[in-house]
Amino acid sequence: MAPDDVLAIVVVRNGSYYLDAFFDHYRSLGIRHFAFVDNGSTDDTIVRIKAQPGTIIDQSTLPLGQYEDLIRQYPAQTYGAGRWCLYVDMDEIFDFEGRAQIGLRGLIGYLQRQGATALVAQMLEMFPKAPLREVAHLDYAQALREFSYFDISTLDKFDYHSTDIPFHALLSANSCPTAAVKFCFGGIRGKVFGENCCLTKHPLIFNGPGVTPAPHPHLSMGLRCADITGVIRHYKFAGDAAARDAASVASGALTHGEDAARAAVLSAAPDVSLFSLEARRWNRVELLQRAGFLVGSKRYAAYLKEAGQ
Repeated sequence: MAPDDVLAIVVVRNGSYYLDAFFDHYRSLGIRHFAFVDNGSTDDTIVRIKAQPGTIIDQSTLPLGQYEDLIRQYPAQTYGAGRWCLYVDMDEIFDFEGRAQIGLRGLIGYLQRQGATALVAQMLEMFPKAPLREVAHLDYAQALREFSYFDISTLDKFDYHSTDIPFHALLSANSCPTAAVKFCFGGIRGKVFGENCCLTKHPLIFNGPGVTPAPHPHLSMGLRCADITGVIRHYKFAGDAAARDAASVASGALTHGEDAARAAVLSAAPDVSLFSLEARRWNRVELLQRAGFLVGSKRYAAYLKEAGQ
């Protein structure tokens, strides 16, 4: 790996469904190196990842609910020390303002210019207009096209260092230059399934001195956050979500209860739809800034303008 290469870190279990579109997106960002930790796949995930250039696969069958911090930390400390790391899940599409113009290297150039070691991103749950059961047959590439709606009408927002955040102690050593960057909870999953899920992450970090990567699935410690935020388009409901959640509940691998909450609703109301009059159609990142979901800055706008000259 070159010194300025970004390492994508991915925890995966039975992720074959996502692989083609996943690699297409992240290679288009300029990612050339991927460190996967397989958590007990029983499909052809491992074989297919091995066929991809620039990939490393470690395996751990430890229960994710009990050992997720160690599982996520291992590739960062083993392969990503002293470099930029991008934490992403298989059903996540990382994006940011100016992506087509400056790419991931350009974004990192901005972060480095301001001395930041992390970018905060908000998760945007994507869903189709049709009931979930009617689109369960779509492959992932099709889902990326068909799941074109989101709903941010019911968000709970907290200041970055609010003591109301359940894991606020893990954020205490991080710095954030603007009060505009919030931690968000709930959203459409809270609205429909009653999940109090966290929607905010530190996906992009520089794993340098003083940084503790991924002590929690959504965050790292010892960070200097940027004055802008990115977005993670989240396709939690792509594929057969009902069957996937039922299998997760049966395995007992996760302890947060979110899969059980969704499974209960999906089994009781199999024709459930996430679409409503409050849904908006995905267009571009900048519109999410106008809606108050993402944060931009005059300094970043000037950087993009300079890059375009």
